Amino acid sequence: MNYNLITILGPTATGKTKLAAQLAHRFNGEIISADSRQVYKGMDIGTGKDLSDYVVDNNKIPYHLIDIAAPETEFNLFEFTKHFKEAFKKIISKDKIPFLTGGTGLYISSVVQNYQLRSAKIKEADITRLSHLSFEELQSILTSLKPKLHNKTDLEHKERLIKAILIAGSAGESLLKDVKINSLVIGVRFERGEIKKRITERLKKRLNEGMIEEVQQLIDSGVSYERLLKFGLEYKFIALYLKGEMNYNNMFLKLNSAISAFAKRQMTWFRKMEREGVKINWIDKADFNQAADLISDHTFVADIKS
Repeated sequence: MNYNLITILGPTATGKTKLAAQLAHRFNGEIISADSRQVYKGMDIGTGKDLSDYVVDNNKIPYHLIDIAAPETEFNLFEFTKHFKEAFKKIISKDKIPFLTGGTGLYISSVVQNYQLRSAKIKEADITRLSHLSFEELQSILTSLKPKLHNKTDLEHKERLIKAILIAGSAGESLLKDVKINSLVIGVRFERGEIKKRITERLKKRLNEGMIEEVQQLIDSGVSYERLLKFGLEYKFIALYLKGEMNYNNMFLKLNSAISAFAKRQMTWFRKMEREGVKINWIDKADFNQAADLISDHTFVADIKS
C-alpha cells in the first residue's frame, strides 16, 4: 500500500509533537495539528503548543491548524475537517509529506478512518421546525440517521443536535470526497506510571511558566468563565481557582488527576481505533530511530487519491 500521510498519536505528555517535528525534518514534511484546543489564539501554555519543538537543527518546521480561531468562537470536527483538507492539499502540492499529530482522538479518527462528513445549507425554517421537538425526539432522529455516531457531544446540546440532524440529512457532498487518506500510524507508548509522572512534572513546569497568568489574560480579554469551563482541564480548574472556588493546592491535585484520567481516555480511544481495524505501530518512549525505521520501510506518494 502507498501512504500519503504519517500520523503520530499517543496519550498526553509522551512527546508526540517533538517526535513529529524531528521526523518531518528528516523526511521533508510539514505538521498538521490534531488538537481541539491548539487552534485557539492566546491559549498557549495550557494547550501545550510548545512552538520551540517545531525548530529542529535551527530549521523551523512548518505547521498548520494552530492559532487559527478566537477562543470565543466554536471550532468543531466539521471545521477541523475543512482546515485539514486545505492543509493536506497544500503540503502534498509541494511534494512534501504531511504529518498529522495531536491528542484529540476524534480528529485523528476522522482523517485516518475517513469519516464522511457532509456540508449542508441550513435553513432557518428547518431549525425552527426541529426546535419544537423534544430533546429525546431529536436524539432519536439523529441516531436513526447516523447509527454509528462519531461525535457523541452532538447528543448533549439541543443546538448541536439540530445542526447535526440537518447535516446528516443533507444531500451535500462529503468534505473529503476528493481526498483519500492512507496513513501510516505510529503510536507513542509509555508505562502508565511513567505517563502519570511526566504529567505531574509537566504541570509543575507550566504553572511556573505562567499558565495561571495566561488564563487571567484570557478573562481580562473578555473570555467568560463559562467558556473557560467548557475548554476543560487546565482552563477549567485554573478558572475555578481564579474565581476563588478552590485553593491552589486543591486546584493542582484535581487538575493533575484530571489530566491523568484524560490520558487514560485517550488510550481507550486508540484501542477502539485498533478494534475497528486501524493498525497502530507502537514504539517505546518516542524513540526517533524506531519511528524513522518504520517510515523508511514504507512507500509514500504525493497524491490525494492514493
